[in-house]
Amino acid sequence: MRVLLIKTSSLGDVIHALPALTDAARAIPGIKFDWVVEEGFAEIPTWHPAVGKVIPVAIRRWRKNLWKTITSGEWKRFKQSVRANKYDLVIDAQGLLKSAWLTRYVKAPVAGLDKGSAREPIAARFYDRKLAVARGQHAVERVRQLFAIALGYDLPKGLGDYGLNVERLVELPRKNAYVVFLHGTTWDTKHWPESYWRELTERVGYLGVGIKLPWGNPLEKARAERIVAGFKHAEVLPKLNLAGVGKVLAGAQACVAVDTGLGHLAAALDVPTISLFGPTNPGLTGAYGKLQIHLGSDFPCAPCLQKKCTYQPTAQDARQFDLKRELPLCFTRLNPERVASRLSTLLMAEELR
Repeated sequence: MRVLLIKTSSLGDVIHALPALTDAARAIPGIKFDWVVEEGFAEIPTWHPAVGKVIPVAIRRWRKNLWKTITSGEWKRFKQSVRANKYDLVIDAQGLLKSAWLTRYVKAPVAGLDKGSAREPIAARFYDRKLAVARGQHAVERVRQLFAIALGYDLPKGLGDYGLNVERLVELPRKNAYVVFLHGTTWDTKHWPESYWRELTERVGYLGVGIKLPWGNPLEKARAERIVAGFKHAEVLPKLNLAGVGKVLAGAQACVAVDTGLGHLAAALDVPTISLFGPTNPGLTGAYGKLQIHLGSDFPCAPCLQKKCTYQPTAQDARQFDLKRELPLCFTRLNPERVASRLSTLLMAEELR
Protein backbone atom coordinates (compact mmCIF):
# COMPACT_ATOMS: atom_id res chain seq x y z
CA MET A 1 0.00 0.00 0.00
CA ARG A 2 1.33 3.44 -0.92
CA VAL A 3 0.01 6.59 0.74
CA LEU A 4 0.75 10.23 0.07
CA LEU A 5 0.90 12.29 3.26
CA ILE A 6 0.46 16.04 3.13
CA LYS A 7 1.81 17.75 6.23
CA THR A 8 3.80 20.73 5.10
CA SER A 9 4.65 22.83 8.15
CA SER A 10 5.59 23.94 10.77
CA LEU A 11 8.55 22.04 12.26
CA GLY A 12 6.53 21.01 15.30
CA ASP A 13 3.57 19.93 13.15
CA VAL A 14 5.82 17.83 10.92
CA ILE A 15 7.35 16.08 13.94
CA HIS A 16 3.89 15.50 15.41
CA ALA A 17 3.01 13.30 12.41
CA LEU A 18 5.85 10.83 12.94
CA PRO A 19 4.20 8.60 15.60
CA ALA A 20 1.23 8.08 13.27
CA LEU A 21 3.61 6.69 10.63
CA THR A 22 5.01 4.26 13.19
CA ASP A 23 1.50 3.10 14.13
CA ALA A 24 0.57 2.55 10.50
CA ALA A 25 3.79 0.71 9.64
CA ARG A 26 3.23 -1.72 12.52
CA ALA A 27 -0.44 -2.26 11.69
CA ILE A 28 -0.06 -2.63 7.91
CA PRO A 29 3.12 -4.50 6.90
CA GLY A 30 4.71 -3.10 3.76
CA ILE A 31 2.90 0.24 3.79
CA LYS A 32 4.98 3.10 2.43
CA PHE A 33 4.46 6.83 2.66
CA ASP A 34 5.54 9.61 0.36
CA TRP A 35 5.43 12.99 2.08
CA VAL A 36 4.72 16.50 0.82
CA VAL A 37 6.52 18.91 3.17
CA GLU A 38 7.92 22.44 3.21
CA GLU A 39 11.44 22.53 1.76
CA GLY A 40 12.97 23.75 5.03
CA PHE A 41 11.78 20.64 6.88
CA ALA A 42 12.35 18.08 4.11
CA GLU A 43 15.11 16.31 6.03
CA ILE A 44 12.88 15.25 8.95
CA PRO A 45 10.70 12.72 7.03
CA THR A 46 13.80 10.96 5.69
CA TRP A 47 14.67 9.90 9.24
CA HIS A 48 11.61 7.62 9.43
CA PRO A 49 11.89 4.14 7.85
CA ALA A 50 8.27 4.16 6.60
CA VAL A 51 8.90 7.17 4.36
CA GLY A 52 9.91 6.54 0.77
CA LYS A 53 9.88 9.71 -1.32
CA VAL A 54 9.93 13.24 0.09
CA ILE A 55 8.31 15.89 -2.12
CA PRO A 56 9.38 19.39 -1.06
CA VAL A 57 7.10 22.37 -1.53
CA ALA A 58 7.79 26.03 -0.89
CA ILE A 59 4.35 27.48 -0.28
CA ARG A 60 5.71 30.24 1.94
CA ARG A 61 8.17 31.33 -0.74
CA TRP A 62 5.86 30.70 -3.67
CA ARG A 63 3.12 32.94 -2.30
CA LYS A 64 5.50 35.89 -2.30
CA ASN A 65 6.03 35.67 -6.06
CA LEU A 66 3.45 33.53 -7.85
CA TRP A 67 4.56 34.61 -11.32
CA LYS A 68 8.16 33.54 -10.72
CA THR A 69 6.94 30.25 -9.27
CA ILE A 70 5.09 29.49 -12.49
CA THR A 71 7.67 30.77 -14.97
CA SER A 72 10.58 29.07 -13.20
CA GLY A 73 8.93 25.70 -13.63
CA GLU A 74 8.84 24.95 -9.89
CA TRP A 75 5.06 24.55 -9.83
CA LYS A 76 5.13 22.25 -12.85
CA ARG A 77 7.84 20.09 -11.28
CA PHE A 78 5.83 19.79 -8.09
CA LYS A 79 2.76 18.56 -9.97
CA GLN A 80 4.89 16.08 -11.88
CA SER A 81 6.34 14.77 -8.61
CA VAL A 82 2.98 14.08 -6.96
CA ARG A 83 1.70 12.46 -10.15
CA ALA A 84 4.78 10.29 -10.69
CA ASN A 85 3.54 7.47 -8.43
CA LYS A 86 0.17 5.79 -8.08
CA TYR A 87 -1.29 6.16 -4.60
CA ASP A 88 -3.96 4.14 -2.85
CA LEU A 89 -4.83 7.06 -0.60
CA VAL A 90 -3.91 10.67 0.15
CA ILE A 91 -4.04 11.85 3.78
CA ASP A 92 -4.11 15.58 4.42
CA ALA A 93 -3.01 15.78 8.05
CA GLN A 94 -2.74 19.57 8.00
CA GLY A 95 -6.41 20.50 7.72
CA LEU A 96 -5.75 23.86 6.08
CA LEU A 97 -6.91 25.32 2.79
CA LYS A 98 -3.33 25.47 1.49
CA SER A 99 -2.75 21.76 2.16
CA ALA A 100 -6.17 20.71 0.88
CA TRP A 101 -5.51 22.60 -2.36
CA LEU A 102 -2.44 20.44 -3.01
CA THR A 103 -4.58 17.29 -3.00
CA ARG A 104 -6.23 18.42 -6.26
CA TYR A 105 -3.20 17.29 -8.23
CA VAL A 106 -3.25 13.65 -7.09
CA LYS A 107 -5.47 11.03 -8.71
CA ALA A 108 -6.38 9.10 -5.58
CA PRO A 109 -9.05 9.19 -2.85
CA VAL A 110 -8.34 11.93 -0.29
CA ALA A 111 -8.95 11.59 3.44
CA GLY A 112 -8.85 14.47 5.89
CA LEU A 113 -10.52 16.04 8.88
CA ASP A 114 -14.18 16.97 8.61
CA LYS A 115 -15.31 20.57 8.95
CA GLY A 116 -15.86 20.20 12.69
CA SER A 117 -12.32 18.88 13.22
CA ALA A 118 -10.10 20.82 10.81
CA ARG A 119 -8.40 24.08 11.74
CA GLU A 120 -9.88 25.59 8.58
CA PRO A 121 -13.31 23.98 7.98
CA ILE A 122 -13.33 24.92 4.28
CA ALA A 123 -10.49 22.43 3.74
CA ALA A 124 -12.94 19.54 4.21
CA ARG A 125 -14.62 20.40 0.89
CA PHE A 126 -11.61 18.95 -0.95
CA TYR A 127 -11.79 15.52 0.72
CA ASP A 128 -13.53 12.36 -0.44
CA ARG A 129 -13.52 11.01 3.09
CA LYS A 130 -14.23 13.53 5.84
CA LEU A 131 -13.20 12.11 9.20
CA ALA A 132 -14.12 13.31 12.68
CA VAL A 133 -11.34 13.57 15.27
CA ALA A 134 -12.19 15.20 18.58
CA ARG A 135 -10.57 18.51 19.42
CA GLY A 136 -9.06 19.28 22.81
CA GLN A 137 -6.42 16.54 22.51
CA HIS A 138 -2.70 16.75 21.99
CA ALA A 139 -1.80 17.27 18.33
CA VAL A 140 0.13 13.97 18.17
CA GLU A 141 -2.89 12.00 19.35
CA ARG A 142 -5.18 13.73 16.86
CA VAL A 143 -2.91 12.76 13.94
CA ARG A 144 -2.60 9.20 15.25
CA GLN A 145 -6.39 8.93 15.38
CA LEU A 146 -6.77 10.39 11.89
CA PHE A 147 -4.40 7.78 10.46
CA ALA A 148 -6.06 4.89 12.31
CA ILE A 149 -9.52 5.86 10.99
CA ALA A 150 -8.30 6.59 7.46
CA LEU A 151 -6.31 3.36 7.16
CA GLY A 152 -8.67 1.10 9.12
CA TYR A 153 -6.68 -0.19 12.08
CA ASP A 154 -7.15 -0.02 15.84
CA LEU A 155 -5.25 2.82 17.48
CA PRO A 156 -2.44 1.34 19.61
CA LYS A 157 -2.65 2.05 23.30
CA GLY A 158 0.00 3.97 25.14
CA LEU A 159 2.46 6.66 24.16
CA GLY A 160 3.18 7.09 20.47
CA ASP A 161 6.59 6.14 19.08
CA TYR A 162 8.37 8.57 16.75
CA GLY A 163 10.21 5.65 15.16
CA LEU A 164 13.45 7.53 14.55
CA ASN A 165 16.86 5.88 14.54
CA VAL A 166 18.51 7.98 17.25
CA GLU A 167 21.70 5.92 17.36
CA ARG A 168 22.84 7.10 13.95
CA LEU A 169 22.83 10.71 15.18
CA VAL A 170 24.75 10.16 18.41
CA GLU A 171 28.54 10.29 18.46
CA LEU A 172 29.75 7.35 20.53
CA PRO A 173 31.41 7.39 22.92
CA ARG A 174 29.87 10.63 24.13
CA LYS A 175 32.36 13.30 25.07
CA ASN A 176 31.78 15.97 27.72
CA ALA A 177 28.35 16.16 29.30
CA TYR A 178 26.28 19.11 28.14
CA VAL A 179 22.82 20.61 28.17
CA VAL A 180 21.22 22.37 25.19
CA PHE A 181 19.36 25.66 25.63
CA LEU A 182 16.68 26.09 22.95
CA HIS A 183 16.08 29.79 23.42
CA GLY A 184 14.71 30.77 20.00
CA THR A 185 11.02 30.88 19.15
CA THR A 186 8.62 32.77 16.92
CA TRP A 187 6.26 34.74 19.15
CA ASP A 188 7.60 37.56 21.31
CA THR A 189 5.47 36.30 24.19
CA LYS A 190 7.04 32.82 24.14
CA HIS A 191 10.55 34.12 24.87
CA TRP A 192 11.87 33.37 28.35
CA PRO A 193 13.62 36.57 29.59
CA GLU A 194 17.31 36.80 28.71
CA SER A 195 18.19 37.63 32.31
CA TYR A 196 16.61 34.31 33.30
CA TRP A 197 18.68 32.43 30.71
CA ARG A 198 21.84 34.06 32.08
CA GLU A 199 20.98 33.15 35.65
CA LEU A 200 20.21 29.58 34.61
CA THR A 201 23.53 29.45 32.76
CA GLU A 202 25.31 30.44 35.97
CA ARG A 203 23.44 27.85 38.04
CA VAL A 204 24.15 25.06 35.54
CA GLY A 205 27.84 25.94 35.76
CA TYR A 206 27.81 24.92 39.43
CA LEU A 207 26.76 21.42 38.32
CA GLY A 208 29.88 21.01 36.19
CA VAL A 209 27.86 20.66 32.98
CA GLY A 210 28.51 22.46 29.70
CA ILE A 211 25.88 24.35 27.74
CA LYS A 212 25.37 24.60 23.97
CA LEU A 213 23.11 27.15 22.28
CA PRO A 214 22.01 26.71 18.64
CA TRP A 215 20.52 29.54 16.61
CA GLY A 216 18.65 29.95 13.34
CA ASN A 217 18.91 33.62 12.40
CA PRO A 218 21.01 36.70 13.27
CA LEU A 219 18.64 37.81 16.05
CA GLU A 220 18.87 34.40 17.72
CA LYS A 221 22.62 34.36 17.33
CA ALA A 222 22.92 37.78 18.99
CA ARG A 223 20.68 36.64 21.86
CA ALA A 224 22.73 33.48 22.32
CA GLU A 225 25.94 35.52 22.46
CA ARG A 226 24.47 37.80 25.11
CA ILE A 227 23.35 34.81 27.17
CA VAL A 228 26.79 33.15 27.23
CA ALA A 229 28.88 36.32 27.59
CA GLY A 230 31.40 35.84 30.38
CA PHE A 231 30.65 32.14 30.94
CA LYS A 232 33.40 29.67 30.03
CA HIS A 233 31.17 26.60 30.27
CA ALA A 234 28.66 27.86 27.68
CA GLU A 235 29.13 28.13 23.92
CA VAL A 236 27.22 29.41 20.92
CA LEU A 237 27.21 26.77 18.19
CA PRO A 238 28.04 27.53 14.57
CA LYS A 239 25.23 27.75 12.04
CA LEU A 240 23.73 24.26 11.68
CA ASN A 241 21.10 22.65 9.49
CA LEU A 242 18.36 20.50 11.05
CA ALA A 243 20.48 17.37 10.87
CA GLY A 244 23.30 19.20 12.63
CA VAL A 245 21.03 20.43 15.40
CA GLY A 246 19.54 16.94 15.67
CA LYS A 247 23.02 15.49 16.17
CA VAL A 248 23.76 17.99 18.96
CA LEU A 249 20.42 17.28 20.63
CA ALA A 250 20.80 13.51 20.37
CA GLY A 251 24.10 13.68 22.25
CA ALA A 252 22.83 15.94 25.05
CA GLN A 253 22.12 14.88 28.60
CA ALA A 254 19.13 17.20 28.73
CA CYS A 255 17.54 20.23 27.16
CA VAL A 256 15.77 23.37 28.32
CA ALA A 257 13.40 24.84 25.75
CA VAL A 258 10.78 27.45 25.24
CA ASP A 259 7.75 26.57 23.11
CA THR A 260 9.62 25.99 19.85
CA GLY A 261 9.83 23.47 17.03
CA LEU A 262 13.28 22.35 18.12
CA GLY A 263 11.79 21.39 21.48
CA HIS A 264 9.58 18.91 19.63
CA LEU A 265 12.66 17.61 17.81
CA ALA A 266 14.34 17.04 21.18
CA ALA A 267 11.30 15.05 22.31
CA ALA A 268 11.33 12.99 19.11
CA LEU A 269 14.97 12.11 19.80
CA ASP A 270 14.12 11.04 23.39
CA VAL A 271 16.17 13.84 24.94
CA PRO A 272 15.00 14.62 28.50
CA THR A 273 13.62 18.14 28.17
CA ILE A 274 12.16 20.86 30.36
CA SER A 275 9.83 22.99 28.25
CA LEU A 276 8.69 26.42 29.44
CA PHE A 277 5.18 27.60 28.61
CA GLY A 278 3.89 31.09 29.31
CA PRO A 279 1.21 32.11 26.79
CA THR A 280 0.68 28.68 25.21
CA ASN A 281 -1.00 25.47 26.37
CA PRO A 282 1.30 22.43 26.81
CA GLY A 283 -1.71 20.12 26.97
CA LEU A 284 -2.40 20.68 23.27
CA THR A 285 1.01 21.32 21.73
CA GLY A 286 3.58 20.51 24.41
CA ALA A 287 6.64 18.38 23.69
CA TYR A 288 5.33 14.81 23.39
CA GLY A 289 7.37 11.83 24.51
CA LYS A 290 9.32 10.18 27.28
CA LEU A 291 11.01 12.28 29.99
CA GLN A 292 9.30 15.48 28.88
CA ILE A 293 8.66 17.98 31.69
CA HIS A 294 6.24 20.82 30.98
CA LEU A 295 6.42 23.86 33.23
CA GLY A 296 3.36 25.99 32.54
CA SER A 297 2.75 29.39 34.03
CA ASP A 298 -0.14 29.86 36.44
CA PHE A 299 -0.12 33.63 35.99
CA PRO A 300 -3.73 34.96 36.01
CA CYS A 301 -3.89 35.51 32.23
CA ALA A 302 -1.99 32.39 31.14
CA PRO A 303 -2.31 30.70 28.74
CA CYS A 304 -3.54 33.65 26.68
CA LEU A 305 -2.49 32.27 23.26
CA GLN A 306 -1.53 35.80 22.24
CA LYS A 307 1.49 36.72 20.12
CA LYS A 308 1.65 40.14 21.77
CA CYS A 309 1.33 40.60 25.52
CA THR A 310 -1.65 42.79 26.46
CA TYR A 311 -1.31 42.42 30.23
CA GLN A 312 -1.03 45.75 32.04
CA PRO A 313 1.38 45.47 35.03
CA THR A 314 -0.02 46.65 38.34
CA ALA A 315 1.73 48.80 40.92
CA GLN A 316 2.40 45.63 42.90
CA ASP A 317 3.99 44.02 39.81
CA ALA A 318 6.26 47.04 39.46
CA ARG A 319 7.40 46.68 43.08
CA GLN A 320 7.92 42.92 42.81
CA PHE A 321 9.46 42.55 39.34
CA ASP A 322 11.90 44.29 37.02
CA LEU A 323 9.56 45.42 34.25
CA LYS A 324 12.47 45.97 31.88
CA ARG A 325 14.09 42.55 32.28
CA GLU A 326 11.31 40.14 33.31
CA LEU A 327 8.75 40.45 30.55
CA PRO A 328 6.40 38.83 29.78
CA LEU A 329 5.41 38.59 33.45
CA CYS A 330 3.79 35.16 33.03
CA PHE A 331 7.32 33.72 33.07
CA THR A 332 7.99 35.11 36.55
CA ARG A 333 6.18 31.98 37.75
CA LEU A 334 8.90 29.96 35.99
CA ASN A 335 11.97 31.64 37.44
CA PRO A 336 15.55 30.37 37.00
CA GLU A 337 15.68 28.91 40.51
CA ARG A 338 12.67 26.71 39.84
CA VAL A 339 13.93 25.63 36.42
CA ALA A 340 17.44 24.93 37.74
CA SER A 341 16.02 22.75 40.50
CA ARG A 342 14.04 20.65 38.03
CA LEU A 343 17.00 20.44 35.67
CA SER A 344 19.30 19.27 38.48
CA THR A 345 16.85 16.50 39.33
CA LEU A 346 16.56 15.52 35.69
CA LEU A 347 20.34 15.32 35.27
CA MET A 348 20.68 13.18 38.39
CA ALA A 349 18.03 10.80 37.05
CA GLU A 350 19.92 10.56 33.75
CA GLU A 351 23.13 9.67 35.60
CA LEU A 352 21.31 6.78 37.30
CA ARG A 353 19.78 5.36 34.10
